[in-house]
Amino acid sequence: QVQLKESGGGLVQAGGSLRLSCAASGRTFSSAAIGWFRQAPGKEREFVAGISWSGGWTRYTDSVKGRFTISRDNAKNTVYLQMNRLNPEDTAVYYCAVRWGLQHVPMTRNEFEYWGQGTQVTISS
Repeated sequence: QVQLKESGGGLVQAGGSLRLSCAASGRTFSSAAIGWFRQAPGKEREFVAGISWSGGWTRYTDSVKGRFTISRDNAKNTVYLQMNRLNPEDTAVYYCAVRWGLQHVPMTRNEFEYWGQGTQVTISS
């Protein structure tokens, strides 16, 4: 049984930073692509960032490029999302998701197999 657990969310002021973590259990992470998505109230869940199984490829949605960084530590079965220069538009529940067996970085919801429960990120202005 694969389980993903996000952590690191919270309330910060605009301009601040947070680092989200996604820890996996039940199966090794090392051959899986990982994605971060977010869902704001009343909006669709959207892709934020993704990383290939090797860590050699990353993808970001335009609104977070230059502010967010995705990384992974396969020894710890954990993926991180460093979020800097946060603004109120980043407020959402953030989810991590995993998919094995792909060479590219998936960016759509239906490409992912397992999802975490999410962690709330709230940015005050």
